[in-house]
Parts: sequence; structure tokens; C-alpha cells
Amino acid sequence: MPAQDARTARSSVGDRYRVLLDIGRTLAGTLSSDELYAAIHRETARVLEASGFYVSRYDPAWDEATIVYFADRGEKRLVEIAYRGSESAVLRTGRPVLVKDRLNDLSLMYLGDDDSDVTRSAVSAPLVHKGRLLGAISAQSYEPNAYNQDDLDLLQGIADVAAVAMDNAAHIAEIERRRREAERIEEIGRALSSSLDPKEVLGKVIDAVTDALNVDGASVWLCEGPTGYSAVVAESRGESMLPVGLTLDLTGELADRLARDKVPVAVDDLAASPLVPEHVRPHLQSGSGFAAPLLVGGRLAGILSAGSRRRRHFTDDDIGVLQRLASQASVALENARLHSSLQALSLTDPLTGLPNRRRLQIHLDKEVAAARRGRSLVVVVFDVDDFKRINDTRGHVVGDDILRAFAQILDEENRAMNLVARFGGDEFVSVLSDADLDGARLYIKRVVDRVRKDPILGPTGVSVSIGLAEFDRASMKTTDDIVSAADSDMYRVKARRQKNRRAAAS
Repeated sequence: MPAQDARTARSSVGDRYRVLLDIGRTLAGTLSSDELYAAIHRETARVLEASGFYVSRYDPAWDEATIVYFADRGEKRLVEIAYRGSESAVLRTGRPVLVKDRLNDLSLMYLGDDDSDVTRSAVSAPLVHKGRLLGAISAQSYEPNAYNQDDLDLLQGIADVAAVAMDNAAHIAEIERRRREAERIEEIGRALSSSLDPKEVLGKVIDAVTDALNVDGASVWLCEGPTGYSAVVAESRGESMLPVGLTLDLTGELADRLARDKVPVAVDDLAASPLVPEHVRPHLQSGSGFAAPLLVGGRLAGILSAGSRRRRHFTDDDIGVLQRLASQASVALENARLHSSLQALSLTDPLTGLPNRRRLQIHLDKEVAAARRGRSLVVVVFDVDDFKRINDTRGHVVGDDILRAFAQILDEENRAMNLVARFGGDEFVSVLSDADLDGARLYIKRVVDRVRKDPILGPTGVSVSIGLAEFDRASMKTTDDIVSAADSDMYRVKARRQKNRRAAAS
């Protein structure tokens, strides 16, 4: 609208109030913040010269203002341009400002491409609602003396109406956010409860935190030791992720809050807070963060933390969301740990701690399948000689000690990629992948030497019968075939040894 037409539209007090009433009705019906900023600009441009225009939001806690919308000679854009609020006269004083010329010399915020082509005059007004300074709006012109006091008063009237509309839109957005948050947390709960893999649960927890709280990174710390006063990063994701394995000793106020009182901790300024340990500080980017305890059975089992690279104030609502996620994560992690423990128990021999026969079968199935495709495989069977006699003459306690000592030797001499298992009773099986018979014999020699020198096995005179078999694709089809072949070889060795003993005795 040309400036002269705009002045005519507001030529009387009655016209002014009619304009504001009309603007108020329009803005009140706009509930989306992004649409509202454009509507404020559009309604202002109906009655004021507004070749340039912007809306800014203000956070007085941080003295941080952000231009969220601007228009410049027909270009309209939603943006996020931050500046210090106290450097703006409008935000510093909370009062409207009229600049008739040389805006670029007198005001921090002016529009234009360069110093030779920038807005020269402006009217700017604070957005205030219920005593709270929400931000500011500014109409600007590339011509000097485009505005007077009446224009300033009119813009302030528009700002007052706009502030109410912005507060209403923020309230509606908050209600919608909480609804989506509740749905999201419910989805997260279902997702977490559906997973029994601890590592997968950790990843889902972190994804849930970053989604629900709009943070730049999140981490799950798991406590070590019975006291729970030392925690290590088990999983971390995001732009401000912490290194996995980073250890945190919970001391002082941090320990009191998280471990003793079991309440969340929020830190508005990570760079300056005494709560952040010195060895952790280099891993944190400047910004804000907060953490909630993960509790299992009333005991601190870990910490769920999240952070933002920009400084921000985490509200009670934010902390409440983190606490609810931490509660769900605690249950999910405990379920996963319990499942993992039960699964480990079902695949582990309780006496020796080695994999049991069921775990051996699962492993052999995979290795035999690989051997059919050409990978070399050797199975070695070990049998403790005269073990029944040892149990009968020395007792089951000594017999158990012998089995545990022998199992430890087998486990320590095995390569990490291989598997050694208790087959049953006094028999053990080693599965040697990517090995040939010569390699298997070297492994057997190491085991026999260790048995002879062992402080438990050596003095008792324990000996072991050993058989081995290499997978043969022509004659072997199943796992039973290669185990049976090794077992048969072991019994041949045992029989030959007994024959030699009888011959020596005679």
C-alpha cells in the first residue's frame, strides 16, 4: 500500500481502532506460528509502509533474540537469526522506537543487501503479553522520514494484538506438542518392550530422546560396581555425542542428585557449571544438558543424558519427558539384561563356565555349513582319563576342581574365533575354524604341556585322551559326522594307551 493511502486509512482515531479490531480478528484465527508471522506482516503492510519487516522472538533468561520471519522488498522468509537482545533498543527498554533516518547507524537490525542499499527509517514495537516480553516487530522503509508518531502508536497497537495471538498460538502448539509427545512415548514404550537385545535397546532409547526433546545428542551411561557411583558411556549418538567408554565418577553434588536423591539434573551452561567433571568437559561442546537416573530395583543402574549445542533452558516439561523416557528405558534394559542372562545360562555349563552342549551344537551347525563351502575345520575331543575313579576315591569336590582347571586351560589356549565346550561329564570339545591337522596338533601339544605343569592337575597325575578329525566334504554331511569321527579317534587313542599299559605290566 502506498504511504499516502496508508495515512488516509488511519486518518482518524476511529479508523485506527477499526483497523486494529480487523487485524485482531484475523490474527486470532491463525493458530500456526509460522502462518501467524506472515499474517502479522500482511496485516501491518495494509496500513503501514513495510518494504522491510521482521518478527523476532526473545528469551530474556539468555538475553537471546531470534529473528524468525523477515520480508524485504517482496522476499518473505522464515529464518532463525540470533542476536543479543540487549543490543536492541526495543528489547532493552521494552518500549517502541521510531527512527526517521540513518537506521543503519542507529539500530542493530536493519534490512538490505549492503551499506549503500539498506532501510533508512523504521518503527519498531515490543511484543508484550501479561507482562512478558515475547519479542518485537519492526516495519522499515528505504526512504527517510517514512514514519511519524502516529505510525509508531499504530504499530504498537498491532504489536499488542499480535502478542496475544502469538501467545495463543504458542499455547495451542504446546497442547499439540504434548499430545504428540504422549503418542511418541507410548510408541517408544512398545518399541523398547519389543526388544531383548541390550545394545538394540540402548540405541532405541537414544533415538527416542533425540526425537522427543529436539536435542543434538544423547547418551546412555551404565553404572559399574555394586555402589553405582561410577558410570561409563555404553552408547551415544547425535551431533554432540560422547565417546563410548568415557567414564564418570559420581561425586559431590552430582552423586547426591543422581545416586542418592535419584532426581534429574539440568545444567544451563555446561562450560561454566561446577557439576561437570574436568575430565568430561573437553568432550562437551558449549551448550546445555540434563540427565536423569536409570533406576532398577531402586538402585542407580545408569544415567540417561541429553544435550544441546546451543545454550537453552530445559523446562520442567522437558525434564518430565526425560524422566518418563528414563523410566521406560530402565524397565527395557532390565528386561533385556534378564533375557540375556537367562539365555547365557541356558547356553553355559554352570560348573566350568564354558559353552554347553547346546551352544556347541549351534556353533557347529554354522561351522560345518562354512566347511561345506570350502572352509577348513578340525574338531578335537578331550576325555579326562579315569575320571570316575577320581570321583570315587578323592571325592566330587576334587573332581569338580579338576574339571574347572582343565576347562580353564582349554579356554585360554583357544583362539578367540574358536569355541571350546563341555560336551558332557568329563568330555570336552574344541572347534578349530580355519585350522588343519598340523595346527590342531600344535594346539593339543600346548594343552598337554599346560596340564602337566598345572598346580592342580599336575600333582594329581591327571592325563587326557585326545582325538581329532578334519572335516571331509566327501564323507561328512552333518555335525554328528565330524564329532563322531573325533570321538572314535579319541577312543582308539585311549584303547591303544591301555593296551600299551597292559603290555608294560606283563
